[in-house]
Amino acid sequence: MIRYVVTLLLLVAGGVYAADLVTPVMTAEDPGPGKRVRQVAPEYERTEVYHSLYLPTDWKPGGSCPVIVEYTGNKFPPGKGSGEVKDANLGYGMSGGVGFIWVVMPYVEKGRMENAVTWWGERQATIDYCKVNLPRICQKFGGDPQNMFVCGFSRGAIGSSYIGLADDEIAALWKGMFTHDHFDGQKKWGYPESDRASALKRLARLKGRPVLVSGQNTDRLRDEFLSKHLELAEFTFLNVPTTKILKIPEGPYIHSHTDLWMHRESEYRQQARAWLDAVLKEDDHY
Repeated sequence: MIRYVVTLLLLVAGGVYAADLVTPVMTAEDPGPGKRVRQVAPEYERTEVYHSLYLPTDWKPGGSCPVIVEYTGNKFPPGKGSGEVKDANLGYGMSGGVGFIWVVMPYVEKGRMENAVTWWGERQATIDYCKVNLPRICQKFGGDPQNMFVCGFSRGAIGSSYIGLADDEIAALWKGMFTHDHFDGQKKWGYPESDRASALKRLARLKGRPVLVSGQNTDRLRDEFLSKHLELAEFTFLNVPTTKILKIPEGPYIHSHTDLWMHRESEYRQQARAWLDAVLKEDDHY
């Protein structure tokens, strides 16, 4: 698959860096090829709840594209993470802006008036938002319902399972899943059903489908948790030396816990994209 790369020269102390990709800024425009736009579902008119839609540069009306659905990380000031839909990056880094519709789904905050930037908001409303709106998006813009992936960074890495595998209906949407830095069941957090037994029940809903688990300590996650449950999915593990890839702290990035690592060319990005391409070519047999 040909990758579309936008270059940008970044002037930083000590030299000039060429960044591979720049995530399109979200706008209020009508959807179109290469645009990332803000959309509000009919059920949430007159609220601040929204999702973003990106149509690839090679998108054409009447065509069909695989879909990447992303959940964002928590608000994380040390890494300049806002927790906002508009600031997601991982799915764009994976696709390079070509060949995939990219949707960033919200976590619907309690009260259903805005998006949650920390943890899950009203969890059932968050789950229902995806189940209602993803089929709409696919129908209107040519998303291929047989080739949809759920992904996320940090909170979103957990959310790919905690939200994306919350019940049989939403779990059935995905051809595969990819995560970066964190994983559902890796540790117990302060919200309901974050324990390992609950996480394993969610993972079982994959029914053997492919999962790419990437992160800075993936070997530890595999050895201490997932190695005992490899029958639940077709796992691929990828250790990503984010600090090295992004030249932290000499480069323009300030923290290794980031969803921007795939915006810079590396052998690890090549491996992640090769995984995605390989899964797309697989026949559904799950």
